[in-house]
Amino acid sequence: MPISTRIKPNLYKDSVALMRIAEKLLQDPQVTRATLVMATPANKEILEEAGLLNQDAGAANPSDLIIVIEAANEAVARDAFARVDDSLTGAAIKSGSGQLEIVPRTVGMALSRLAEANIAQISAPGAYAGAEALKAVKAGLNVFLFSDNVPLAQEITVKQLAQSKGLLVMGPDCGTAIIGGVPLGFANVVRHGRVGYVGASGTGLQEVTAQTHLLGEGISQAIGTGGRDVKAEVGGITMLMALDLLTGDPATEVIGIVSKPPAPAVMNAVIERAGMAGKPVVVCFLGGERIDAPANVTQTGNLFDCAAACVALARKQAFTPVKFDKGQTAPGFAPTQKYIRGLFSGGTFATEAQVALRDAGVSAWSNVPLDKSRALADLHRAQEHTVLDLGDDDFTVGKPHPMIDPSTRVARIKQEAADPATAVILLDIVLGYAGHMDPAGALVPAILKAQTAAQSQGRRLVFVAFVCGTEEDPQVRSEQEAKLLEAGCLLGRSSTEAARMAAALAAA
Repeated sequence: MPISTRIKPNLYKDSVALMRIAEKLLQDPQVTRATLVMATPANKEILEEAGLLNQDAGAANPSDLIIVIEAANEAVARDAFARVDDSLTGAAIKSGSGQLEIVPRTVGMALSRLAEANIAQISAPGAYAGAEALKAVKAGLNVFLFSDNVPLAQEITVKQLAQSKGLLVMGPDCGTAIIGGVPLGFANVVRHGRVGYVGASGTGLQEVTAQTHLLGEGISQAIGTGGRDVKAEVGGITMLMALDLLTGDPATEVIGIVSKPPAPAVMNAVIERAGMAGKPVVVCFLGGERIDAPANVTQTGNLFDCAAACVALARKQAFTPVKFDKGQTAPGFAPTQKYIRGLFSGGTFATEAQVALRDAGVSAWSNVPLDKSRALADLHRAQEHTVLDLGDDDFTVGKPHPMIDPSTRVARIKQEAADPATAVILLDIVLGYAGHMDPAGALVPAILKAQTAAQSQGRRLVFVAFVCGTEEDPQVRSEQEAKLLEAGCLLGRSSTEAARMAAALAAA
């Protein structure tokens, strides 16, 4: 199929908006690949690896927008580009009075219209996002920095300046936050309440806030930090500031912390600060070792327990770790069927699944391995037990994130189902703002086809899944679970429970 490329000079667009446009294009069966990215060096490299970088795209400036479409023929491509143009022409919108209003394109323009604003949400090319964040901080704004690929040195500079001004910088690569009841990025619909969270993980924050809601409590604040914040170079600047903010917030009675294990010095600083909070603190450092914690600090090993502990402490009750159901143990697999294949849209869930499998005695290969020696040699081919983060950059070139567009995961379900060694396919279903409006429904046809194909070959293929979200989310948690159950999936209450169910099935 022909591949066509167009360049839009000096056109910045939000990465989520670009993913949405690509998702709509890919609904046309005659469009096989569609990617809209800023022409940063990192994005060019990804395009080149995918065979989508031509000479014009290679010469584009970082401020330019690259549009690449692979379609059945030139007529389909022309129509797709026309639809892109229609989607991109959003510089002027109608105000409530019906008059045209120019959308602000800089922090300064926005502040001139909304002088009382105290936070800027930034999603720009990584090469420029740090500079925009710096402008926002200098203007006295807190920052939610959705962008990734921001140079580490810029992150440190921006955060240190913000710290000196008493301002908070969430990110870069911060996917989720709930500030003053307002969701930012990918977030779920949860009630307001007395539990405050700080997390270096987007889907991790989604899970603990959603589970807290499901357990009957609510969220005061959920503050994202970005994954690099807990590295030694950054020093946990945002996490420590967030802890101080939640400590001083009278609406927050219990604090939860979610992260992969921080650098040792950062971890020590976080635990020391948590010990001085004067209120209960629950920490979940996924895959980390036990810590010597102060009396007011409770350590948990998974996201569900983190939320459950926060709820128990808010109610002044004793916390007991949940005993997860291992599910069925006699599935009747064929002799060739031995392995689990985890296909995740949330990177944190891929990590948590590896922890749960490890605790069950199962070592998994991954593109985001807990143990670096278990890194997959070929990301497009599973080996033995395999857990994949399909939202990683290696899988999203030419396509939106799998939380928005399910096509990458649909294709991978078909691939893994065709492998005679596959026994269990493990899935996460993530609900909330900015995500796909029916993620379970989008996967069910692939699940049913995979089961039928396996059955015709004398195999039984088992799908295990869990849903991250609430009943109030646009996708409605119970409706998503019902679709999965009707398709024959086994459901866990969390990624940990689902992974343990998968381990028990594979061991049967």
